[in-house]
Amino acid sequence: MSLKGQITDDMKSAMKAGDKDRLKVVRLILAAIKQIEVDTRAELDDAAVLSVLTKMVKQRRDSVEQFEAGNREDLAKIERDEITVLEQYLPEPLSQEELTRMVDDVIRATGAEGIRDMGKVMGQIKAKAAGRADMGAVGATVKERLGAL
Repeated sequence: MSLKGQITDDMKSAMKAGDKDRLKVVRLILAAIKQIEVDTRAELDDAAVLSVLTKMVKQRRDSVEQFEAGNREDLAKIERDEITVLEQYLPEPLSQEELTRMVDDVIRATGAEGIRDMGKVMGQIKAKAAGRADMGAVGATVKERLGAL
């Protein structure tokens, strides 16, 4: 079953169970997916759905920081609860060790020789680590490993 199909089934389950908080988040996910499908006039595959979910998690993490800075713990808790639901659809995140190993493998495979080859390395890692790693952390790791060459 596709990821989008699983999310749709979870919406039905949440409706039957009367889980209003979960239902709200699942509907937000489906609305975001539908909006992109309407804009692009194409159905999203699992990789694109993962991208949407990753973006939604990142937005909520940013919101949590802002709410905590503004002493609005009540709103920050709502955002954290939404992150919990969103993360259930994301694959298991890469550990730092796995990420470093992946970066080293891609550097060897591409023949990257220095920081000027960062784009080439990032392009391949982005495809492999989609939804499993924060691209900011990936960029820092790639820069560190290429700088050591």
